[in-house]
Amino acid sequence: MAQHTQTTQAHRREPVHPTPITYAKVAAALGLITVAEIGLLYINALNDIVIPVFFILSVVKFALVVMFYMHLRYDSRLFSGFFVGALLLAASIVLGLIALFKTIFV
Repeated sequence: MAQHTQTTQAHRREPVHPTPITYAKVAAALGLITVAEIGLLYINALNDIVIPVFFILSVVKFALVVMFYMHLRYDSRLFSGFFVGALLLAASIVLGLIALFKTIFV
């Protein structure tokens, strides 16, 4: 009986990995988002908000790829912390450079 309890507890600790159907759903979602991005280019009424919408859609696509295809959703939070920390550092450097050169050349 004790061994059955230990086995059950060991199974609870193992992370559940996605099934092939989950990967297909994520791929379909990424495809639909890409189709929406391409469609947005042809709607002239949205020219004023197309950049923020593209940014939001890109963040969603990035999050889906990182969570499922890079397996960060199922790995240790430490790996996610390293990844997000490096991403924030890189984004702040890029935004700083954009602000610097926009100020200089405008």
